[in-house]
Amino acid sequence: MDLDDFRWLLTDDGQALLARAAEAPDDPLRAQTQLRRHAAPGHVAAAMTQVALRRRAEAKFGDLAARMYFTPDGLEQATRFPVARHRAARLEAAATRTVIDLGCGIGGDLVAFASAGMICAGVDLDPLRVEVAAANLAALGLDGAVQVADATEVDPTPFDVAFADPARRSARGRTFDVDDWTPPWSFVERLLHRDSCVKVAPGIPHDLVPDGVEAEWVSDHGEVKEAALWSGRLATTARRATVIGEGGLASLTDEDDPGAGVVPVGRYLYEPDGAVIRAGLVTAVAADLHGGLVDAHIAYVTSDEASATPFARGYEVLEELPYREKPLRAALRERRIGRLTIKKRGVDVVPDELRKRLDLTGDAEATIVLTRVAGSGTALLVRPL
Repeated sequence: MDLDDFRWLLTDDGQALLARAAEAPDDPLRAQTQLRRHAAPGHVAAAMTQVALRRRAEAKFGDLAARMYFTPDGLEQATRFPVARHRAARLEAAATRTVIDLGCGIGGDLVAFASAGMICAGVDLDPLRVEVAAANLAALGLDGAVQVADATEVDPTPFDVAFADPARRSARGRTFDVDDWTPPWSFVERLLHRDSCVKVAPGIPHDLVPDGVEAEWVSDHGEVKEAALWSGRLATTARRATVIGEGGLASLTDEDDPGAGVVPVGRYLYEPDGAVIRAGLVTAVAADLHGGLVDAHIAYVTSDEASATPFARGYEVLEELPYREKPLRAALRERRIGRLTIKKRGVDVVPDELRKRLDLTGDAEATIVLTRVAGSGTALLVRPL
């Protein structure tokens, strides 16, 4: 889809074609044949692309996706809207009136900022993404200015907060080298000297985070989606884990972490959320559950108390089974377990391969956890709470 085709989609004729494309047959050839009676091939391709992208976008944007516009790479790089909404809520709580998005992409974060009542502006190097971002604001009835510009050459000082989401791709594909980001890490470091928020990869090393900057890891329904660096008055702690789930949102910080030691396996085992693990706050969860770690280097928590926590998934420990494969197979067959969920952490096991080798039969279903307890390989038969 090129810029001219996208601009045509925004016309009355383009909107009519987009509506027809949304109702066209699922078979692409039949759909193209029908739609080409009403428009040129390039316009038909643009409309069909938008329909397909809107369907894919529902996972990130929910009901908003049906009114928004996307590019394939813009959708891939866009923040899930519940996460963007959380970020906007933090800015709103900090009395942010104006924000500039330095590298706005298709405008997902601009939509969140504007929805929270902030005056926002965005820039991006790609004219098509800029056009799409502007169209998204207009489609949702939101105010905001968007223009083509190099983020590194924009003066953010007139705005209360600067937000950036550097592209983490190079000519070779996805990159984990911060110097290959666009804009590069040197730009991020300069930006973090003022009130800013920068979205980064969840695998960012802790020692790369500058002093005085808050690093927040965010998971959405159990999936770690990103980390964000908060600077200036926006930084309220050193490390934070935020989990978004069916019950809402909850945060845990390093200030909630008194530490915890290794203890024997108790009646319950807890698997911390990925954001908690990335933030290095497993011991905070252990302390909150009045328990400890099963091993100093393993992110499993154990306790004799059954507790509901948004920061970990809990299991009742039914019994310890043999860790070695042959006696483990015998123990599972004795219990007539034919359907087995294998969870593992800290051990060299490929669950799918082990499940095949166990060759189980039976009508019972079970979950086992393979891990290290105080340094030794251990198999635990558990039941989800």
